[in-house]
Amino acid sequence: MADHPGSIDDTLILLENEGYVAGRPLATVLFLALRLGRPLFLEGEAGVGKTEIAKVLSRGLGRHLIRLQCYEGLDVASAVYEWNYAGQMMAIRLAEAGGTVDRDVLESDLFSERYLVKRPLLQALEPQSAGAPVLLIDELDRTDEAFEAFLLEVLSDFQVTIPELGTIKAEYPPIVIITSNRTREIHDALKRRCLYHWVDYPDAERELAILRSRVPEVPERLSREIVGFVQAIRKEDLFKAPGVAETLDWASALVELDAVALDPALVSDTLGVLLKYQDDIQRMQGSRAKEMLDRIQDALRTSA
Repeated sequence: MADHPGSIDDTLILLENEGYVAGRPLATVLFLALRLGRPLFLEGEAGVGKTEIAKVLSRGLGRHLIRLQCYEGLDVASAVYEWNYAGQMMAIRLAEAGGTVDRDVLESDLFSERYLVKRPLLQALEPQSAGAPVLLIDELDRTDEAFEAFLLEVLSDFQVTIPELGTIKAEYPPIVIITSNRTREIHDALKRRCLYHWVDYPDAERELAILRSRVPEVPERLSREIVGFVQAIRKEDLFKAPGVAETLDWASALVELDAVALDPALVSDTLGVLLKYQDDIQRMQGSRAKEMLDRIQDALRTSA
């Protein structure tokens, strides 16, 4: 188990050691979240590396990662706890078959931890041998406002109340990372309990560094062409611009095809790795892709 980083520079080093290339603003807010014990709320487009921050933090600090993947209709039973009803019914039938049923004893046994199914939020409040876990609440914007309101109580006191067992409170609050793709606005009341950071698309220099770190087998020339093309395509009027995740996927795919440089045919054939909507692919195929690629390659030759 590693201690929390002692400075912003140490935070940058922790991220870098785990293969995450971050800017100083992100390292600063992450350092403060760890130092102040506050949840960190990360917003940004899909695929820019928000979820990866929690994973990197878990590995770098040697803490257990507990992930709550949010979705429409998420409720307390899926996020916090529920009772093992099948197990409870079996216990009732066995007690009845035995012929002697002490109702008070049976009820106490049925609503004990033996039959409690612990979901991510409750798991995150339990003591961990490696220290407080990293709790990732991923894509909170997919849930409804009722669950968001419930989450306010959990983040305020790091405790939950189970009527049959009482209140369970974390001895050491978990390290909380909340992500949102901003498909809807999260209420200000929840944001006020967190430190906030917008995770943007990286500039060309940082994206090239990310690519070198995560897919080091890509030839240098191809790496620069990939980053140049992705940076250019993000300026187009697309339904969904590619994130860093798509850049890395595209680079890996090109390596599998033994590519050493981009050409218009190769770009057109592999656009489905980079773009996820047919309208975007059609817009970028053919002459438009060739025009962009020619401009990028000319710029690289000039700078060489």
